[in-house]
Amino acid sequence: MSDIAALSRQLLHFSPDALIAVDSRGVIRFANETARAVLGYAPEALVGRSLDVLLPERFRERHANHVAEFHQDPQSREMGSRVSDLYARRADGSEFPAGIRLAPFEWQGERYVAAAIRDATERRSVRDALVAARAEAERANRAKSRFLATASHDLRQPMQTIRLLNAAMRRLANGCPDIEDLLHREELAIDAATRLLDGLLDVSRLESGAIKPQLDDVSLASVFADLHREFDSVAAAKALRLEFSRPDATLSTDRLLFTQLLQNLIGNALKYTERGGVRVMARIDPQHLDIGVEDTGIGIPADKLERIFDEYYQVDRAGAPRLGVGLGLAIVREVARLLGYQVIVRSTVGEGTHVVVRIAREALRSEGSGATPAGLDPTIVDPAARGRLLLVEDNASVRTATELFLTVAGYRVLSAGSPGEALALAPQLRAGDLLLADYRLGAEMTGIDLLHHLRETLGWELPAILLSGDLDSLLRGVRAPIRSCRFLGKPVDTGALTAAITALGDPPVAADGTGG
Repeated sequence: MSDIAALSRQLLHFSPDALIAVDSRGVIRFANETARAVLGYAPEALVGRSLDVLLPERFRERHANHVAEFHQDPQSREMGSRVSDLYARRADGSEFPAGIRLAPFEWQGERYVAAAIRDATERRSVRDALVAARAEAERANRAKSRFLATASHDLRQPMQTIRLLNAAMRRLANGCPDIEDLLHREELAIDAATRLLDGLLDVSRLESGAIKPQLDDVSLASVFADLHREFDSVAAAKALRLEFSRPDATLSTDRLLFTQLLQNLIGNALKYTERGGVRVMARIDPQHLDIGVEDTGIGIPADKLERIFDEYYQVDRAGAPRLGVGLGLAIVREVARLLGYQVIVRSTVGEGTHVVVRIAREALRSEGSGATPAGLDPTIVDPAARGRLLLVEDNASVRTATELFLTVAGYRVLSAGSPGEALALAPQLRAGDLLLADYRLGAEMTGIDLLHHLRETLGWELPAILLSGDLDSLLRGVRAPIRSCRFLGKPVDTGALTAAITALGDPPVAADGTGG
């Protein structure tokens, strides 16, 4: 026997797997030496016996079916990929999870099947551990999502109270410079705490997988117009130019996530720019839609570009105080990942930074369908000339602070601590009145449920403003627009609140669509 043939025989007998050859009648015609360790049989004790000897009884009938299927389409395959929980039986009657690889062959005109058998106990244990770990991770993610939904509401409630009390006190300061200065400082601290809370909750929700993109056709012009209105006063306060191009295109995206991404980029650009300005542009080429945010700020050193998207990281500003906590760009990173966008950063220290959000051209739904909408600056009128506000808030401290602010601002308020109390007040409501309610009103009903009940009771379209500590989740859950209804996040910006009250102060619409 040649050396190669001898080596082949040794390899066959001492393969890491037990090797057997079975003829077309299911009789074992060959077994290697490894079968002794894996199966507990001496090789000669297996030869001539039925393959059934290696199968637990509960698998024998099913195995016959698999053998018939295999002979109809004989090819190399892993039995474990076709048969779940596959087990083999040892000589002592014990069982073990088995990994079995089959390969058909012919010898001397007869068809055989070679089977390589290995003890898969360890592999099965690892698989089971991975399945259990995945189930535990999914359970933890669901628990985290529930926690974040609750935290978004509950943590923002005290912030809502403090902000409203601050706004009320500013109205009562009567022009006293010292008091106004203190209240302004307090307002800045409230804003900083709100940004920190928003950033922490946003990053946690994004990283936990609690947010799934919901694609819709979105006008770039509309998004840019909203962003211009949001940041115009911020730029003006720093004497900076804020310029937006006028894109005429529609993009398939998640409007809330897309807007949040740009909000963080623009806010970051304004934060680190002291002179010049910020430009927001859209450019379409054959492969991409590029949205650029370019500033004339302090710039980012080249060795820091890789780190700016890390949580809590901020570029050192030569001893200058920290601005925020460094979560804005971490949110940009997570949102871009969710939406499948690429973020490219170019920067020169002392000259500015240019961030490009690169979107595949395929996401464009049309070019030429968007137009920059007209501004939505409502005309402010005397609050006393308006109807009353039905305030519904189940948190007593928030309700008291909201009522105080609205009263100081000149509004007439009907107050209710539950949906039941609000429905009891329904007969007092008249044309020109407005509902101001928290979305989460305990287990009874949501603010939307209450609004529908009130409109059904009244027979006309009561205008409403609904407040939520988890506005993004609320907006994702609202499948159809609700007429004469605005949604605002907590802690609410008092200017946005009074503007919404003014905008909704037109005469009501009857339930049948006619004037009320």
